[in-house]
Amino acid sequence: MDSDEKSLREKISRIAKSIFDRGLTAGSSGNLSVRFEDGWLMTPTGSTFRDLDPMKISLLDSKGNLLSGDPPTKESFLHMAIYRKRHQAGAVVHLHSTHSVAVSCLAEIDPENILPPITPYHVMKVGELPLIPYFPPGDLSLAKAVEEKAINHRGVMLANHGPVVSGRSLDDAVFAAEELEETAKLYLLLSGRKVKYLNDNQVEELTKRFPS
Repeated sequence: MDSDEKSLREKISRIAKSIFDRGLTAGSSGNLSVRFEDGWLMTPTGSTFRDLDPMKISLLDSKGNLLSGDPPTKESFLHMAIYRKRHQAGAVVHLHSTHSVAVSCLAEIDPENILPPITPYHVMKVGELPLIPYFPPGDLSLAKAVEEKAINHRGVMLANHGPVVSGRSLDDAVFAAEELEETAKLYLLLSGRKVKYLNDNQVEELTKRFPS
């Protein structure tokens, strides 16, 4: 194992613990992956972000075959679906963050873009976020649904489940997932109030300046 791989494994473990400690995912929920050379490093199945062992993180080749570490998350197909359609993606983060999941359960949200443009930071880091209809956990049919939306979106929200967000780097993907959770929290806090969202021109300007 070279120093670059060792350093990236340690960074994944460190970031995962930060995510867990801040309550952005709980128990053994959540998983993340990072593009590495001709494959990926991915959190293992049954692991917890609380105390992720860097040496047990799964190393996969370009076809998704396990090269070293423990077997990858059972939701690896979600990550692969994003990577297949977003060649610029360097990392993918999937969380069960409380406020994001809460929004995914609401009946009145727009399935084409579940959160309105409350802040410029959400527009810049996440952009439009479509809702993927509910599938049972582990259902491989979910991959096709995610692929269809990943072509034009940085992330998706799985109904009654949680967000899957990509970024050009691990930091970018984590920042986007964090911004999404904060926006979901704001959306719920503002529920029932008269809110002034960013207008279409403001959103278009941000989208041009900060393309996905």
